[in-house]
Amino acid sequence: MSTHDGLMGVSAPSAPRIWPHAGWAWFAVAALMVAYTSSFIDRQILTLLVQPIRADLTISDTQFSLLAGIAFSLFYTVMGVPLARLADRGSRRWIIFWGIVVWSVMTVACGLANSFWALFAARIGVGIGEAALSPAAYSMISDYFPPRQRARALAVYSMAPYIGAGLALMIGGAVIDAIAQAGALQLPFVGELAPWQQTFVLVGAPGLLIAALFIIVREPPRHGVTKSGVQAGVLKYMWSRKSTFYMLIFAFSIFGMAGISYLAWAPAVLIRQHEMTPADVGFSYGLVLLLAATPGVLVGGWMTDWFANRGRTDAPLRVAILALIASIPFAVAMPLMPSRDLAIAALAGFSFFAGVMNSLPATALQSVAPNQLRAQITAIYFLIGNLISLGLGPTIVAAISDQWLGGDQSIGLSLAIVSGATVAIAALLLTRALKSFRDSVEEAREWQEPAR
Repeated sequence: MSTHDGLMGVSAPSAPRIWPHAGWAWFAVAALMVAYTSSFIDRQILTLLVQPIRADLTISDTQFSLLAGIAFSLFYTVMGVPLARLADRGSRRWIIFWGIVVWSVMTVACGLANSFWALFAARIGVGIGEAALSPAAYSMISDYFPPRQRARALAVYSMAPYIGAGLALMIGGAVIDAIAQAGALQLPFVGELAPWQQTFVLVGAPGLLIAALFIIVREPPRHGVTKSGVQAGVLKYMWSRKSTFYMLIFAFSIFGMAGISYLAWAPAVLIRQHEMTPADVGFSYGLVLLLAATPGVLVGGWMTDWFANRGRTDAPLRVAILALIASIPFAVAMPLMPSRDLAIAALAGFSFFAGVMNSLPATALQSVAPNQLRAQITAIYFLIGNLISLGLGPTIVAAISDQWLGGDQSIGLSLAIVSGATVAIAALLLTRALKSFRDSVEEAREWQEPAR
């Protein structure tokens, strides 16, 4: 405040917010998307190596499931919250830098492991490293772009899981086969590496180059900082606005049950009901993820910004509700289709609308979260979402099939029932959240800095 302002008793208006240059902003989004794609490949590659790992380490299916499941997912979800707290208080790009270094080094360590427990420990390290990425990334992107351009930027970042999964399914097997044909490799100081170990080293090492990108990426200035209610902590802040935050989190998590169930059981449907080989399923599903789900993510971001630029403060929820309703016929029909081609076509339809949904939770939560709580709220969403979607979705499908529908050949009908029901419930919950979400957006406008 100047002396003149003080004498007049008038506060100086806050300076208009000047957003980072678009070139730097999109460079950061591209770097984050590459990192996210790499992380997804690093976490998923294990599932393609089940047979050689079991043979070399003489482990059971149960032990392998621990490597693929709890060793990664437990530490990925739990460590996300304290790492997000650091991201809300410090340099997000350096947290991401060290996260990439950790998960890349630990992926390489997976390739050097020669026992179950060594591989288990390395998988824990991968989970901890990857937990540093997305909460900090969403917060950074929200400070790079004004609200009415933010959904598209978040959508570009959110394409990464589909790109990573699609590439892993389509070309992962071929790369692994090529390494296997080359045989074991002798390295100085390390000794002999089996083909599955070489695969881990091959996918982990480039992560160190990706980490170097974040020496160039700039930390954007923070905006949307408020003192109203945040001192009590993230949980109390969210609880005081539970009709917005927890309704959104539970709605998106319940939809996640359908998405995860499809990833887990759609391949089994194609194999059991249409006699496709695992290799054919991998290629077909990978192609669907790349050509249907990935464009869907961009469409979701574009539609959200389109609605927002026309004054719809509830834009991300409106787009989500439309996508959910549109996805129901495909979700129900795919497992019941009489032919392979129709089943894959329905799978593509569901995957497209699942892609539309993919970036909307982050877009919605970031638009109503104070800057100093953004990463933590994202991490809490991941924690609850993973517990619900991963913990319940595939298991409920299997339980209904086994207990009430007659077993293996009924998995498709069970998938149709569970996915149709969960998608409908998610749409209903989001519809009920519209008013409270609009109120929260209006509240957020009070502490958002003016922008230009």
